[in-house]
Amino acid sequence: MINLADYKNERQYKTVFFETFGCQMNKLDAELSLGLLQEDGYRIVDKVDDADVILYNTCSVRQHAEDKVYSHLGALKTLKKKHPDVIVGVLGCMAQKDAQSIFKRMPHVDLVCGTRMFSRLPELLLKIRNHGNHVLAIDEDEIVDVKRIAAYRPNVYQAFVTVMRGCDNYCSYCIVPYVRGREISRTIDDVKQEVQELVTNGCKEITLLGQNINSYGKSLQGNVTLGDLLTELNGIEKLERLRFVTSHPKDMSRDLILTMSRLDKVCEHLHMPAQSGSDRILRKMHRGYTAGYYRELIHYARELMPDINVASDFIVGFPGETEEDFQETVRLMEDIRFQNCFIFKYSTRTGTKAAELEDDVPDEVKKKRNAVLLDLQKKISLEENKKLLGRKLQVLVEGASKSDQTKLSGRSRQNHIVVFNGQPDLVGTLAEVTINEVTDLTLFGILCNQEMP
Repeated sequence: MINLADYKNERQYKTVFFETFGCQMNKLDAELSLGLLQEDGYRIVDKVDDADVILYNTCSVRQHAEDKVYSHLGALKTLKKKHPDVIVGVLGCMAQKDAQSIFKRMPHVDLVCGTRMFSRLPELLLKIRNHGNHVLAIDEDEIVDVKRIAAYRPNVYQAFVTVMRGCDNYCSYCIVPYVRGREISRTIDDVKQEVQELVTNGCKEITLLGQNINSYGKSLQGNVTLGDLLTELNGIEKLERLRFVTSHPKDMSRDLILTMSRLDKVCEHLHMPAQSGSDRILRKMHRGYTAGYYRELIHYARELMPDINVASDFIVGFPGETEEDFQETVRLMEDIRFQNCFIFKYSTRTGTKAAELEDDVPDEVKKKRNAVLLDLQKKISLEENKKLLGRKLQVLVEGASKSDQTKLSGRSRQNHIVVFNGQPDLVGTLAEVTINEVTDLTLFGILCNQEMP
């Protein structure tokens, strides 16, 4: 073990470039990691050429994400030859999965740090500086426990908070349980303390994170549920909004939906991946529910919360998927009318159960089915957004619009992106906006105290 007192006196490397791929959990891990590094004297830079340390926080859910990381790493070979003292590191899920093989494929990489070890990042970097050797850190038994520094976050008014890590579902296509480990929940008191600190620091909206957040409470004493946690957090003064992701239909309960409907700070938005509309494919995926059960859950949620919006994920071209199976997915999309969907072509993940199946759907068929669902979702999103014309929505103002810096942008409780005219002093406040124009992705409007053009 490195003596931490010794390494805090050695800060000859002070700049870090950090790029994150993948899910919100990865983004939060990146935020916590950068907080640790900033506290240790590092300065964040946005160009690899300006960095003493280059870190990629990686995703292994799909092959495309891994290929992108390896491409980035390959591009660093020349830089590393010119500046051998620059430290190159791979963090996260791909590091946990590929481990030593990353060094074999990319010898210029100095650090491979798994999903449970990023809390020791400053210590690991010092070890490389002092000894110059490759460092592999993928302890599968390490418990991630990072003291959050509330001031170190990209958005003052919004924050992600991890309430549990890992997944016990072992869906046949998914690598997450193998790289993130078993489900471990934080106590309600621990989560509440972190949320309170964030709110005291100016945060208005909290999104609770977990690979399988509906299973929150596992590993805790007593019959603790996500509903209990939401109820406790709902009472925090000056907290305006609560969200949670990602929900697994198998573990979603009617009790949780009822709790959502009763808590005023919990937003009317649910991200609950269906993955397929075919019961046959869902069984092969080991998802643990039917398309009919999924429909029942959404129907119940809309009975209690008529304004709720639902987002989903779908995989096309899973091994054995027929045209009939695919049409069942189309029908599910048409029935539920999702707000938005993330749609992916199936890719084999080594080590999963599905990897033992023949990947027998031709790539051109996968591409066609992917395009069909994308087009259908775009059509549905536009039709649903048009229903909001003339409606007033409460918007948490996040900042300038990415597409038009002269306008402000924020999100409704239902997670719509809303763009409107307004003064910068509105950032961080809740504004009421009347919608007067829409696309499939964005709503446009005016502040309710302004006249219509």
